[in-house]
Amino acid sequence: MFKKSILLLSFFIILSCTNSKYEYIIKNDDFRKTIKSGYFLEQSKGFTYYNIENRNSKNTLVFIHGFSVPSYIWGKTFNSAKEKGYKVISLDLFGRGFSENPNVNYTDKLFAKQVIDLLEHLEIDKAIFLGLSNGGRVISKIHDLSPNLVEKLIYVSASSFGIHEEPVQTDVSEKEISDFINEKYPTISLGQLEDFKYPENFPNWSNRYEELLKYKGFARALISTLKNHKNLDTENKEINDSNTKVYTIWGDSDSVVVYNNIKEKLNKLLPNRFEYFVPNSGHLPHIENQENFENYLFEVVLK
Repeated sequence: MFKKSILLLSFFIILSCTNSKYEYIIKNDDFRKTIKSGYFLEQSKGFTYYNIENRNSKNTLVFIHGFSVPSYIWGKTFNSAKEKGYKVISLDLFGRGFSENPNVNYTDKLFAKQVIDLLEHLEIDKAIFLGLSNGGRVISKIHDLSPNLVEKLIYVSASSFGIHEEPVQTDVSEKEISDFINEKYPTISLGQLEDFKYPENFPNWSNRYEELLKYKGFARALISTLKNHKNLDTENKEINDSNTKVYTIWGDSDSVVVYNNIKEKLNKLLPNRFEYFVPNSGHLPHIENQENFENYLFEVVLK
């Protein structure tokens, strides 16, 4: 009996040590004091972390990241645009990066309002929006809520055009969170390499993502976002009818948002868009083939 008790105790100690590396950092005031770059804005749903450069420039680019990797995923393009003199803004959406992880439903509207309120704080009344992957959903919703704010929409590997059933149960249980952490977290960082056509060229890509797993509420934010996905057909039709200039950019080998699975619907929703395929790249063409992506962005889209 004694040996059995010792074995059980050892098992729970090992299990505790395994899980203790996940979600132990709370994004409170003490946490925000440790962040030495960028800025924080207190909003109604929590603090937003953002970066801005070239504040006095009239041409504004707003970079919206995707499902789980925060604003650092736009770092290369952000810096290139900064060097070219654009006013550039990036932010971490709620539940990601350094922004707060509020206990709310993570909807497209939540993210869009977060961006709109930030731009209002920065006194920006017109901008060009770049939405990567799930960020495409966000920029579609921004146009829906505040169309006059939008100068152009640039969708990069966007997941805005898929088919989703109307959300029914959007609450997230503690069991769902626990199961997600136990089942997904051990491999989720390495899974980010699937975004590349040639993952061997990015051997350290997963290391930075591993840091995100330390933040309390990250798993809940991801689950809630998935549960709150719904069709954006109405919003995207409104974009097309508004005559807003729309660009879609895809990696020629994207295996995450597969173009052939959505092209028919995309052609119906946004028939007037400009479309471009970046060669030799997967889901992150702005990173994997930076030169080609930026040539098209700066020499064609932003001319």
